[in-house]
Amino acid sequence: MRESEIIIIGGGIAGVSTAYHLARDGRAVTLLERGSIAGEASGLNAGNIGATGWGNLPNLNSYLTMGSLEIFKTLQLDLDYDIEFRQCGALQAIQTEEQYDFAQERVQRLRSQGHNQELLSTREARSIEPGLNPDLLGLVYTPLRAQADPEKATRAMASAAEAAGAAILAHHEVTGVAQLGDGSYQVMVQGDEFRAATLVIAAGAWCRQVGEMLGLSIPIVPVRGQMWATEPLPPLVFHTISATESTIHWHTTPGGGLETPPELTHQGELRVTRHLYGRQNHIGEIIFGGDRQLAGYQQVPDATGIEANRGHAAEILPMLNRLPIRRTWAGLMPFSPDGEPVIGKIPQRDNLYILTGLCSSGFGRGPMAGKLLADYIHTGDRPLVLSEADPARCVTEIG
Repeated sequence: MRESEIIIIGGGIAGVSTAYHLARDGRAVTLLERGSIAGEASGLNAGNIGATGWGNLPNLNSYLTMGSLEIFKTLQLDLDYDIEFRQCGALQAIQTEEQYDFAQERVQRLRSQGHNQELLSTREARSIEPGLNPDLLGLVYTPLRAQADPEKATRAMASAAEAAGAAILAHHEVTGVAQLGDGSYQVMVQGDEFRAATLVIAAGAWCRQVGEMLGLSIPIVPVRGQMWATEPLPPLVFHTISATESTIHWHTTPGGGLETPPELTHQGELRVTRHLYGRQNHIGEIIFGGDRQLAGYQQVPDATGIEANRGHAAEILPMLNRLPIRRTWAGLMPFSPDGEPVIGKIPQRDNLYILTGLCSSGFGRGPMAGKLLADYIHTGDRPLVLSEADPARCVTEIG
């Protein structure tokens, strides 16, 4: 049996960030990932990094977005990892009068709360993003938003964790977890066993299965997101791009619950809204995605959804009408019943922690989520802001 002080299950951006910050604090950490680092959602997303500023009264989302933005900067600028980070800003397209009224009110409200957003005319927006459709009614500009290569960034965080002393073990699939009589945890993988005083579950959309090994119900469901990309092209898109359509729909019809988590694009097979986000990456591919659909653990892209998303993107950037799709892919995002993060100590067990439920923005919020949890584990004091993500609200005993 291999001994460690802390074991982390899951090699996505949140897990490797937790490992990095714990190792930097001098803790002995072993991270177990069943596949490759960044092999699931953390490496398959669009690479968008959302941030609107700290605001006058910072909440958990402010900490997660702004803190993660600074950690990405640290990886690129201070630790010299090439993660293709660029603080490019974001533009959200407005296509109807109803969307315009909604966006105008939202921007005014966020600005009054100390956040950094601006409502631009289409002419103003086209001066910084020339490919935009001139028929748009306006765009919301968020200058702090950024982008990075998700696979490179997640692997860079894992490398930084290793450099700080953590053991990062890919292709170690957990087959069993048990709490021993002395309170420590035994974690079984094929052909090996590990033991540690503290266990962290950071397994993304697979947290439910890990919880069941310990007799716990962790109500995280997998939501399929899918992406598509053009062939590499010269620079044509300079910001991250999104649309207002889904934002206003979810404001009026948020959804919620274990069977239908909030902010989905589908109810069963029925599409209820279109969601859109994308950018042009470092090698020149224009990549877009947006669907959020309950499909179990099915990760094969749905061609109908890809075409709907492409059509929506072309309404914003007409150049896409003439550009064929080169490749498609899909990944599974961990959604909680209320759509809020689940970060902290699981009260039913000693020295058991969890980090999940970052939904569709796990890449952009995962680094700071990992730091906050690492600080909690290292000091024993829960950061006050994590009260919003308390696992006690949803994790229960089975039976």
